[in-house]
Amino acid sequence: QVQLVESGGGWVQAGGSLRLSCAASEFAFNRNAIAWYRQVPGKQREWVAGIMSDGGTGYADSVKDRFTISRNSTKRAVYLQMDNLKPEDTAAYYCNRWGANYWNWGQGTQVTVSS
Repeated sequence: QVQLVESGGGWVQAGGSLRLSCAASEFAFNRNAIAWYRQVPGKQREWVAGIMSDGGTGYADSVKDRFTISRNSTKRAVYLQMDNLKPEDTAAYYCNRWGANYWNWGQGTQVTVSS
């Protein structure tokens, strides 16, 4: 089972930027489509962005043109560059397989955007 560790969250003012990282324990990670998800307490986890093993990407409408997902297979890592952050982006962010057959969830990384 692949272990996932998210990092890079923090506090930022609206309009600011953060770069999240997702590190995996196994090279099997590289063969999978990986996504970022976020969750606010009391709400369901929502999909944010995904990247295929061949580099194809997809974004939720709420983050399109502000967030960029990328991956580095050598480092077994996926990144989420978040620009022009808004207060509504405040959430715990998680990475995992894109869409189904999830691995165990990591601890996530908290992003807080103040207005």
